[in-house]
Amino acid sequence: MEHRKRTRRSPTPSSVSAPASAARSLVLPHIAALIDAGGQISLGALDPIDCAAVANDDDQCLAMLCRRPGETLQQLLERLDAAIDLAWTEDQFTDEINSPSPRRR
Repeated sequence: MEHRKRTRRSPTPSSVSAPASAARSLVLPHIAALIDAGGQISLGALDPIDCAAVANDDDQCLAMLCRRPGETLQQLLERLDAAIDLAWTEDQFTDEINSPSPRRR
């Protein structure tokens, strides 16, 4: 059996750059500040929710949002950014994921 000569592929770039226009349109100062301070955000499916956005720091969960029907990812991130600001300035934590527990009589 005859061996075929393989062509070498060039290495994959080690980083991905966003287009300049995308960087200008995505202004999320509270998310950036949270991450700079060691906090984190998570985006994705959280069964049974198709898409959720969660922001937390070392001490607490600041916001948990569900993506609304027809809402773009950009809009969800903007709401998350605003919810982080609300948690920091007004001490109000947004939770759209967990349903409130029923009141007992």
